[in-house]
Amino acid sequence: MNTTDTVTEMPDPPFPAHQYGRDVHEVHCGDKTILLIGTAHISQESVDLVTEVLTGEEPDCVCLELDEKRYQAITQEKVWKDLDLKTVIKNKQLSALIVNLMMASYQKRLGSKTGVKPGAELLTAANIARKNNLQISLCDRDVRITLRRAWKCTPLWRKGWLIASLFAGIFEKEELSEKQLEEMRHKDVLDEMLNEMGSSLPELKKVLIDERDTYIVEKIKASPGKRFVAVVGAGHVAGMLKKFDRDNRDKLVEITTIPPISTGFKVAGWSIPILIIGSIIAIGWREGMEAAGSNMIYWFLANGIPSAIGAALAFGHPLTVLAGFLTAPFTSLTPVIGAGYVCAFTQVWLQPPMIHELETSGNDMTTVRGWWKNRLLRIFLVFAFSSIGSLIGTWVGGIKIFKGLVG
Repeated sequence: MNTTDTVTEMPDPPFPAHQYGRDVHEVHCGDKTILLIGTAHISQESVDLVTEVLTGEEPDCVCLELDEKRYQAITQEKVWKDLDLKTVIKNKQLSALIVNLMMASYQKRLGSKTGVKPGAELLTAANIARKNNLQISLCDRDVRITLRRAWKCTPLWRKGWLIASLFAGIFEKEELSEKQLEEMRHKDVLDEMLNEMGSSLPELKKVLIDERDTYIVEKIKASPGKRFVAVVGAGHVAGMLKKFDRDNRDKLVEITTIPPISTGFKVAGWSIPILIIGSIIAIGWREGMEAAGSNMIYWFLANGIPSAIGAALAFGHPLTVLAGFLTAPFTSLTPVIGAGYVCAFTQVWLQPPMIHELETSGNDMTTVRGWWKNRLLRIFLVFAFSSIGSLIGTWVGGIKIFKGLVG
């Protein structure tokens, strides 16, 4: 008589297996179950909560509010060694890098007051997932895309206010009360700051908060498995909970695309050099080559001197100052590249920052002296000051040439 062994499959353990507090939200989306943990990025309580959930549950995947760059930043102590500043400058990503550093510095300073390293709960989640061989899904949008979309969507007249707000935040030395410190331990402080900025700049909130809510939700739903633990900043939870029952996959292409430069800006960018060159040619035609030559010399000096002064004020290398003087008259005649990028590239080539200066840049930027002392921050100053000098020179030189044309 043949006998057949019956194999009884063990049922999957319940998910979730335990009950948690108000910061953990159970979400059902089709056949998927998500435990959405809202955290504060500088809170020990959030670290403890993430540890409790991930050690008490058996998820198929751990979803994190991180993109690849930020994941490397919190998991690799030597991430600065991989930073290629020359490539950053060539790709015109210097502005995005400084804004990212400013926001990281703001969080780090607040973290020092609460005693918790920024992003500690995300690092804890990643470490537990790797230890238990759990799939990790990085669900946030590339920070470079976020910053560039934020800048593009901000109206021109509000860009100055935005820059001033960022600088004011890093230099602020306000002492916090015990009540404020306690609130920080329960809230995602960075998202709170972004929400406050969003009340004055709704376009900014749309990019920094709303679009990322959509992106993170869709990435969670597309992650492998059916049982997820997702760790996100508390400021995203309310918006995300409204989006799980919607299919927003068709919006991903739009919100991961950097808007192109408008035709108006392209026309304006090329119209100034065309007008200046055309004016010099017209002056030469009307008054002779000597008059055209004197206007060309004036244009060269009007652009070169302010740009060189800017580089010098930033304590740029002497050859950087010379590069600003020689290139500004020509870069001002094309919107493709500015004198600031040329000077910044020259500065990083001649005086590259040391590894320890890269690592301490977040602290150094909170003092005026630190901006000139730290070589990385000095590159930003060289870029900014030489760009401003070139812009001043363009207006001064352009007005003089136009007056000569109509005079």
